Amino acid sequence: QVQLVESGGGSVHPGGSLRLSCAASRDIGSIHALGWYRQVPGKERELVAALTSDGSTNYADSVKGRFTISRDYAKKTGYLQMNSLEPEDTAVYYCNAEFRRVVNVEGATASKNLWGEGTPVTVFS
Repeated sequence: QVQLVESGGGSVHPGGSLRLSCAASRDIGSIHALGWYRQVPGKERELVAALTSDGSTNYADSVKGRFTISRDYAKKTGYLQMNSLEPEDTAVYYCNAEFRRVVNVEGATASKNLWGEGTPVTVFS
C-alpha cells in the first residue's frame, strides 16, 4: 500500500530553519495539490500552508512571511520551508497531498489523496 513519507523534522533553536519534505513511497503521479498541517497535544489539527493545483498558496496568519510551501513536479515531492522558527511552531507536522496521473491516451486522470504520519518539529531555547 502506498504511503506518504515525510522527512525533515527535528529540533532547532528559535530563529532556526527546517525544510520538511513529503513524497509517495512509490510513483503514483505528480502532486496536484498540497497542504501542510500541524497539531499539538490537546488541540485540533490546523492548516499551516496550502498549495492549489493552479499554484495559488495560502498560509496561516501565524506563519506568513516565515514559511513557504512548494512542490517539485519532477521529484514528485512537496516541501515546507520554515524560517525564523519560534517556540510556538513546535508541533507534529502532517503533509496532505493529492497525486494525479494520466491513465490513458485520451488524457483521463486518476487521483489519490494521502496523509503522512507526521514529523515532529521542536523549537526550544
